[in-house]
Amino acid sequence: MLLRGTTSSPFVRKVRIAAQHLKLDSQISLVTVDALNAVESIGPDNPLRKIPVLRLDNGRRLYDSRVILEYLDHLAGGDRLLPKDWDKRLDALTLQALGDGILDAGVLVVYEGRHRPAEIHHEPWLAYQRGKIERGLEAFATAPPDPTHFTVGTLALACALGYLDFRKQVDWRATQPTLVAWLDRFRAAVPAYDLT
Repeated sequence: MLLRGTTSSPFVRKVRIAAQHLKLDSQISLVTVDALNAVESIGPDNPLRKIPVLRLDNGRRLYDSRVILEYLDHLAGGDRLLPKDWDKRLDALTLQALGDGILDAGVLVVYEGRHRPAEIHHEPWLAYQRGKIERGLEAFATAPPDPTHFTVGTLALACALGYLDFRKQVDWRATQPTLVAWLDRFRAAVPAYDLT
């Protein structure tokens, strides 16, 4: 299988960590694409021109990271990333939505700086995105899940914190010490986090 994306994408990172955690990484090759030239580099695989895309051996293309994670869970026998128990599954999916929402807002902050000239940066819009990040982190810190229980939810939240460390959209470490400790415990339980 071919995983098309970039190593700097937090959504690609989610897939790479899950593949390693599930011992499926030997079946997947990362093919780096030019995210700034998405029309040519990713367009044929995803009409939305977003990464990641997983191209299966039979030519089928799966996108986005949530769908790919569900597929990897299926390949690994199920109940590894997505609990079969309905209440636990809803919890994991809700946490995934929280982590992905933090990531989406973080990516938009980065794109504003990368793709728009400084003289037309819209500060109220940037503040709105940072507010989403901060509210998401506050909700996460209020009821953090067990960081040693690997699900799509804990994975998305860990990748969100990692992306905020990487791109510095907000200084979460100064305001959320509970989450600093949470991420340390996740990293200890999931070696693939540091490997990616």
